[in-house]
Amino acid sequence: MGLSTTHLIIFLVIIVLIFGTKKLKNIGSDLGSAVKGFKDGMKDGEKPEEARPPQQVTATDTRASNDTIDVEAKNR
Repeated sequence: MGLSTTHLIIFLVIIVLIFGTKKLKNIGSDLGSAVKGFKDGMKDGEKPEEARPPQQVTATDTRASNDTIDVEAKNR
């Protein structure tokens, strides 16, 4: 049992009567902006991040320098 064209038209008319054209327009524009935002987010995710120089952690107190390990922090 499939949906024919007449069934779809009747279904759409009932939806318009229930919600009204203004509400359906708002829902459509919200859905469209959400899809556009998703696509823009996917495009931004494909760009490689700019390489930043590694940050160094140094000891400022000379008394604790024997106990301190100097490491480089790597960004992901």
